[in-house]
Parts: sequence; C-alpha cells; structure tokens
Amino acid sequence: MTDNGPSPEEFAASFQRLLEWAQTAALRQTSIQFRLREHFGTDPSAFPATSLDIAEYDQPNVHVALEAYLAEPGRSAESMGLAAASHVEVNLSLLVAPGRHAASVEPGPVGRTVIDLDEGASLAYVTMGLFLVTDGESRLAVLLGRQRFPSQRYFVEAMAPEQEAGEAFLADLRGSMAAHNVYRRKVISLSGTQGPMGTSTDVAFHPRKPAAREAIVLPAGLLERVERSTLEFDRHTEALRERGHHLRRGILLHGPPGTGKTLTATYLADALPHRTVLILTGKSLGLIRATCTMARDLQPSMVILEDIDLVAQERTQMNTNTTALLFELLNEIDGMGEDADVIFVMTTNRADLLEPALAARPGRVDQAVHFPLPDSGSRTRLLELFCDGVQVDLSDASRLVERTEGASPAFLRELVRKAGLFATVAGERTVSEHHFDQALAELEEGGRLTRSILGADTDDAPAAPVATGFPIPRGP
Repeated sequence: MTDNGPSPEEFAASFQRLLEWAQTAALRQTSIQFRLREHFGTDPSAFPATSLDIAEYDQPNVHVALEAYLAEPGRSAESMGLAAASHVEVNLSLLVAPGRHAASVEPGPVGRTVIDLDEGASLAYVTMGLFLVTDGESRLAVLLGRQRFPSQRYFVEAMAPEQEAGEAFLADLRGSMAAHNVYRRKVISLSGTQGPMGTSTDVAFHPRKPAAREAIVLPAGLLERVERSTLEFDRHTEALRERGHHLRRGILLHGPPGTGKTLTATYLADALPHRTVLILTGKSLGLIRATCTMARDLQPSMVILEDIDLVAQERTQMNTNTTALLFELLNEIDGMGEDADVIFVMTTNRADLLEPALAARPGRVDQAVHFPLPDSGSRTRLLELFCDGVQVDLSDASRLVERTEGASPAFLRELVRKAGLFATVAGERTVSEHHFDQALAELEEGGRLTRSILGADTDDAPAAPVATGFPIPRGP
C-alpha cells in the first residue's frame, strides 16, 4: 500500500475477487433465469406470455390435461418448484426480467395438493410449478400459479418465442381439460371455506346411490310425469335438438316433508349415470354461480337444488342476502341458454312461499309435481315395502293402515323400525300388532314436532298465500 492507494498488484487481486463474487452472486440470484435461457437457447425476456384464468376447483383438471398433453409422442418436460417471498407475485414475466424481485425467486419443491376422488381414489395435482416443455424443435415454458393480491386467482401461463404458440397451447389445454375432467359423470357438491385470502371452494364426491323405482310409492301416473320431464327428455335429446326444442329444463318437486321428493331425485340421478350430478343444499346454496358454471361445462348434467325455498322465497319475505342469492340463481339459469343440456331438479316443502319469477316461468320451472301424503292404498304398499325381510304378524293390517292416515312414507318407515326395536328388546323374533301399537303410541307422544319432522299430517295450513298457482301442500 502506498500513500496514493493500493499497488497495481493489490488492485488487480481485489478486482479479481470482485468479479468472482459478482459472478457467484449472479448465478445464485438468477439460476431460474439461467435455466430458462438454456431451455430456449436465447434470452427470453422479450418473449410474450399468455395467461389463462382458471377456477380453483379446476386445478386438478389442469394437472390431468397437462399430463395428457405431455404424454403425446415427442413431448417432454422438466418441472421445478418456485420458492418466493410472501409479497412476491410470481409470473413468467417476472422470472425472465432482471431486477431484485426475480432474484428473490429460487428453485424449490413442486407444490402439490391431494384431492379425494370417488371410489377411494385420490389425485396429487400440481398447484405451483414451472414446466419447461420440449416439443420436437419447439420450446415452451408453462407456469401453474396463484396470485394472492388484490384478490386470489389461479392461472396457467404459457411463454414461447411467438405468441401464437402460447395461445395454441392454452387452447389445446382447455380442450384436454374438458376431455379429461375429473368431475365428469360423477355426483359432486361444492362447499366454501372462508380464509384470510377469501373463500376457498372445495369439491366433494358422493357415491351414486342405487334407488329402485319400485321403492318410490306415489299415486298412479305421478312418477311417470316426473320421468317424462327428465328421463324421456334425456332419451330423445338429439331428436328434440333437431326439432329446435330447448334442452334446458327445470322440474319442481313439492309437497310435505318425507313424501319421497329426495328419494325421487336420488332415483333420477341413478337412472342417468352419463350425466354429471351437482347437489346444492344447505350452505352450498351460496355457491350457485360456481355450480351452474360447472353444470354448463360438464353437460349433459343435472343440478339438484334441495329446499329451494331457502333461496327462492317470495321477495317480500326475504332478507337482503337471500334476495341476492335468488337473483343470482335466476341470472345463472337464464344465462345458461336454452340449448344447454342441463336438468334442474328442485325440491321444497313450501311451494306456497316460492317467488313467482322462478316458479311460474317456463324455462326455469317447466313442470311442477305435487307429492301428496299417501292415501290408504299407498300406505298399504309402503308398509309392505318397509316390512320386507322382517318377520311380521298382523291379524288386521287394515287397522294399522287406518290409524296412520295422514302419515308420510318417512313416518311409516320410522314406525316399522321402532316396532322392530320393541320386538327386539322384548326378545321376540316376530314383530306383532302390539309392537306396532307401542311404536305408534311413542311416536304420538312426541306430539306435533315429531309428526312434523317425519311428515305426518297436521291441521295447520301454510301461513303464506299461494304465489305460484301450485296446490298448497298440507303440513308445516
């Protein structure tokens, strides 16, 4: 060291160390950029990136579609995960651009989530990952990612030297998503979970329950009317389309609780195994838009909306939240288009409360079917059905049928079950008349609430006037 500064030798050594440090830091900070340059064979910072927004529930479909795309001869891909600070929104433009944000993204494990499918199967799908795709001489970068701010969104992004190549890839991916959709021909329901980043949508798979037609005991011709508006339409879809008839249709099953509305909907779902069935009930009624979007994308499909009166009550009786859901339902049905091959099956215990804009307009509800409490002949058939396989000794079955006037099928099923319990407790293999007497007496002791829950008749008429023109169902 001299008074004027370092010697030439010292300066050269310091400068060499600076260069080595800079090279090491650059490689560490831009390792993903280096890999992208190597993949494309040139600097991709000016390449166009094309993005496709996807629904949260469609992430598994993107995964299987990408797998199918890469399975084509001549195609392969290297995958890597991305680790970034929580405030950094990762996209392809950021990854290839110089700057401190790109430097904060480093290679990491590929992010995956496991979803339970039907019949015990599961799928581990990619939620965050970068795929460097080779297709013959062509090169493509694909990013599966999530944006968290200002609102949560999921996307697939493609980068290629020419924008047309990225757009063509995304078009192929959308077609493959439709062809390999994990929800197609399944029975599913949606639910929402509120979290710090907004509402997360979950999809649950349900078994397609067998439901024998003989188990549905209704007045003569009533089930046939339901089948004409659903099964017969389904059998003749192409002929109806050729004649210019609309395919979208809605059917309303209304009547007292326990009269077979849900069982009939289950029977329809089982009888149409080629249709995707989406169930809306309870809290999931707030996911009307997502459910209807899936129904349109997965047609032919069927949407079962149980207890539709929770959403579609006559507007003067609604609160603000319920009114918003009703308008959302009406908009989604109308916006789906008449040529959409979607069946809406709606059930309610209180048709008298329904909003006329839903219930009295063709194209929303094309057929309303009232499920009455069973008459004596139907009660006889129901008791025989529920006693099948049970050792029963009734000296006068007509007496029991007469005593259960006004009872619903659900009430009769519980009566048989409880009579069997009394016989079992008494150590008797045969269910006799006095066991039915005991069971009926205990159900009667439950009073109006028990009878209401099980669908037994009461003398109370609905408090609201008829707004739809449908018969007033008896019961609460």
